[in-house]
Amino acid sequence: MELMDKLEILADAAKYDAACTSSGLDRAGRPGTTGSTTFAGCCHTFSADGRCVSLLKVLMTNVCVYDCAYCVNRRSNDVPRAAFTPRELCELTMGFYRRNYIEGLFLSSAVLLDPDYTTERMVEALRLLREEYRFGGYIHAKAIPGADPCLTYRLGLLADRLSVNIELPSAGSLALLAPDKKKEGIFSPMGQIRDNITASRGELKLYRHAPRFAPAGQSTQMIVGATPESDRQILTLTQGLYDKYRLKRVFYSAYMPVSNSPLLPAPQGFRPPLLREHRLYQADWLLRYYHFRAEEILDEDSPDLDPRLDPKCTWALRHLEFFPVEVNRADYEALLRVPGVGVKSARRILAARRVGPLTFQGLKRLGVVLKRAQYFLTCSGRPMAGLKVREDGLLRHLAALDAPREPVAEQLSLFDPV
Repeated sequence: MELMDKLEILADAAKYDAACTSSGLDRAGRPGTTGSTTFAGCCHTFSADGRCVSLLKVLMTNVCVYDCAYCVNRRSNDVPRAAFTPRELCELTMGFYRRNYIEGLFLSSAVLLDPDYTTERMVEALRLLREEYRFGGYIHAKAIPGADPCLTYRLGLLADRLSVNIELPSAGSLALLAPDKKKEGIFSPMGQIRDNITASRGELKLYRHAPRFAPAGQSTQMIVGATPESDRQILTLTQGLYDKYRLKRVFYSAYMPVSNSPLLPAPQGFRPPLLREHRLYQADWLLRYYHFRAEEILDEDSPDLDPRLDPKCTWALRHLEFFPVEVNRADYEALLRVPGVGVKSARRILAARRVGPLTFQGLKRLGVVLKRAQYFLTCSGRPMAGLKVREDGLLRHLAALDAPREPVAEQLSLFDPV
């Protein structure tokens, strides 16, 4: 098979994997090497500093011994199959990088023969890239559950970020749709990666030239909409992953119908839950940056996110006793709870009010989104002039501000839900 034919098959097979948006790592170019990476990140869309950057996102192979019902590469699916040799993958990566098509590599794989054999091929490809081709750009690799811990460790020494896909939000769904995979088999490499990252950082404090293990951390991805778990179950799991495994990020992938299995939503008439995915990303942002907990965002009485409003506005409407917040006296934690106030604008408020009392006009200049925040703030004890929206009309008014058109997953995933 021609190399470009392999690339077409294996790049298309990798398109359902979303967990590859940022590097979180600074590494300058060095004499004799090719490439570098910056903290702002490599991704398929716009990075934190406004650049549009890209990764070569491919599978090592789409030949798989597993038969996961939700996966396009499952053993029973009749699709064209291909596999890169380690040398072919290196030549492709370096060729695309030198033409300025890409800024790094995202490498995943189906399980060929067994997890150890697959991981060995991935390790060899990355070893060639780093040692023979002297590639210093960003590399994100997917660890294969069930592989020998020594192989996963070698993979982490060569990659900038590792990830292990958790796939589905519950052990029951995993057992039903992916009987070859076990929850413990997924969490075990996550724990190993966490421990190796911690050990590596400790060694670097003692010796700055110590080998770095996955310096950009680890992430994971789960599929949303293929199984009946509620948003509350998903966010509770996410909170646990952040707390226990110290992940950089959890990614959510709206289920795309790739199977006629009776265990999955019927493809006919099924629309991927992109708005639900968007709301989960917004709620995830609250967990990571706004000091919310999963149990605050959703409870047993409200197990799913409101599609009409972003989660922060929804929380505010359910806790009106917390408002209004006096902007000239509130602490940082209270300011973060106000819809329309983001992390940066909250810090600017704390700095600006040391000089003098703030007004609504001043808040606008500091980056506060007044079209939301005006209903939840006072300045020097006074609400915004002319504000007459009644409490019973607030939901309708905020929903009108937040009503999205049919969202595109890659675009909406990066929105800050202030």
